[in-house]
Amino acid sequence: MMSHATPTPWSEWLVAALRRPVHGADRERAALHLIDWLGCAHLGQTTELDSVLQQWAQVQAPGPIWVCGHPGLQAAEAARWHGALGSCHEMDDVHREAVVHPGDTVIPAALAMAQRENASPEALLEALVVGYETAIVLGLLSGPTHYTQWYSTSTTGVFASAMACARLLKLDATQTQHALALAGMQSSGVWQCRLEPGLAKQMAAGHSAQAGLVAADMAAAGMTGPLSILEGPLGWLKATGGNLDAARAQALLQTPAERAWRVHEVSFKPWPACRHVHPAIECALQLHAQGVDADQIASIRLDTYSVALSFADQPHPQTALQGRFSLQHGVAWSLRHGGFGLEATGPAALVDPACAALRERVTLVCGPAQDQAYPQSFGARLHLQMANGQHLDSEVVNVLGDPENPLSPEQVRAKAAQLLQASGWATAQAEQLIGLVGALPQAQALGPLWESLNAGRQSQNVSSAQASESKRSS
Repeated sequence: MMSHATPTPWSEWLVAALRRPVHGADRERAALHLIDWLGCAHLGQTTELDSVLQQWAQVQAPGPIWVCGHPGLQAAEAARWHGALGSCHEMDDVHREAVVHPGDTVIPAALAMAQRENASPEALLEALVVGYETAIVLGLLSGPTHYTQWYSTSTTGVFASAMACARLLKLDATQTQHALALAGMQSSGVWQCRLEPGLAKQMAAGHSAQAGLVAADMAAAGMTGPLSILEGPLGWLKATGGNLDAARAQALLQTPAERAWRVHEVSFKPWPACRHVHPAIECALQLHAQGVDADQIASIRLDTYSVALSFADQPHPQTALQGRFSLQHGVAWSLRHGGFGLEATGPAALVDPACAALRERVTLVCGPAQDQAYPQSFGARLHLQMANGQHLDSEVVNVLGDPENPLSPEQVRAKAAQLLQASGWATAQAEQLIGLVGALPQAQALGPLWESLNAGRQSQNVSSAQASESKRSS
């Protein structure tokens, strides 16, 4: 039994759990998450973040590693670049109970390392599975108290990226423990970034991807770190308000060989909004589908959990980011339009008078049932009072994209195709890329993937140049 008295570092238990077999279904699932991330990252490259990254890249050493929207960088810098892109439109994958977005940090680091090391498709996909597992386990272990103050995608992501890269480097168990320890020394990211404007959240995720890759490289070179990084008296959990309960840690870290990898528990997002807004959007879409006339709504009450209220109470969103973190806007737009696409948080949508008027009728309430169920369930209940006195309700317990209410693989691929095309990819090239990634579990080499990504980058650059020329002409 593991306890505070045992000399066995918790990192040893975690590394042992990460060395269990990865099966065909796990690799298939990892490929699906890679498809999803590629769509999110390419769309992220079309935002204001692109000009910041381009400026930053000018003083970095160029290199052979594929970079979205850039000729290429060294592996660590490529990981940082891509780590910043995945969450720009809030469509990144998420593990509900751990409240982490594993793909944002794991995929950028693993892609860069896999290309540098000329890894096989099988090795890349297995590294993704291991990285996702690490992020989720540490998110579960650190718990809600950590998430209150810390941007857990970033703080756990550096460990996760390190474990994915350690797998690709074929580090032994001791080296892998040291990679975990070195990653923990670089864990960072506080939630002040969501209270003020800027791109610090994206920078933090990019740092985690890069720092995890560097941690694995340093461990491979012989650098050592504090092996009790997780549970030590001055370790990561103690410092960041995490859960130091040894029994819970044992249940999470001492994983039996037959236990399914947690990548299968990760949710895909159907709408470009904070995941805490999704239950409200789905409730509103259900009522719209029943034929509700938004002009006849007198008042709206939304019951949801307290964390959603703390993250997404934005009655008057002024920017696209605020729109993606607005329960009021998610409800109002979805009730009016029967959807919540990329246009829903554009400038015209945010100032639309009918939508703004409907937002004013939304009252937010912390629902006891929803709050008690969180984080095992992200739920909401929407109550409408109509002008004629009629009352209408809808409720969501398991939101669309969660394991109990999943998006199909076809829907995930369609989402990625839409995002790639919105970022400037030609339809045929987007379909080719999605097909190549989907075939990775059976592929022999990653060369065709890099070729497709580079060809798509060139196509995207041409499309962007044409759009800029068109604006200048008009």
